[in-house]
Amino acid sequence: MNRGRVPWKPILRQLWLPALVFAVLLVATAGSTSFYFPPLTEVLSTLWSELVHGGLVGDLLYSLRNIVSGLALATVVGVGAGLVVGEIRTLRLATAPLLDFARATPTVGFVPVIILTLGIGSGPKIFLIFLGSLWPILLNTVSGVQAISPAVHETARGYRIPWRLRLRRVILPGALPQILAGIRVSLSIAVVLMVVSEIYGSPIGLGNFILQSGSSFHVAETWAGTILIGILGYGLSVLLLLCEHRLLGWYHQRAPRARPPKPVTIEKSNGVVV
Repeated sequence: MNRGRVPWKPILRQLWLPALVFAVLLVATAGSTSFYFPPLTEVLSTLWSELVHGGLVGDLLYSLRNIVSGLALATVVGVGAGLVVGEIRTLRLATAPLLDFARATPTVGFVPVIILTLGIGSGPKIFLIFLGSLWPILLNTVSGVQAISPAVHETARGYRIPWRLRLRRVILPGALPQILAGIRVSLSIAVVLMVVSEIYGSPIGLGNFILQSGSSFHVAETWAGTILIGILGYGLSVLLLLCEHRLLGWYHQRAPRARPPKPVTIEKSNGVVV
């Protein structure tokens, strides 16, 4: 795989199903008179009108800033702590119960406490997204460090490679595939937490837009905000896929490709089939 090329094939493989769903909804809702399920063309027209003439662009930028800030902070802290915990066995054993407890605790349950103690500004929402996105990245980083072959560590120690150089050249590249897998999981969690935090304690944002539209029985606006959240999540997922392709070009090049089995030849030697 060439690192200079955009991985269009994986993106197109992900895009065909949303395109099919869009086409089915476009046909199924055409001419709909249902109050709760308006035609998709009306929803898209409302979405465009809100983006151009309404305040939906400000809501989108506010939500995008929160999710990017929270996810970036979780990536820095999760990768840094995961590399340390993964390298030090005693620390890994000591923190295992705490990490399992934190992973099993639903972050949504902290929303009322965070809003009550920190307020309804942008900071509490970023902190909530950071808190929920941290654990998949941290645990995947620890798992990636542990998955590195012990022979690699022994060789690096045998050549007396400094710890910082070993961390940058050996440990981090070896754990990078699982780190990016953790970031992918955290991205979906971050989108959910972004919406939840803006629904329950925000005067602005996509979550607040959906809440206000639903409370006013503006069904088309509610569906438009929901679709915009889906587009935002998918766009961030594609961007992450491009970054992964850029960072793991060497990994995909070295990954063994499945080879077709060799054809079995049947020969006869002195009447014996071999």
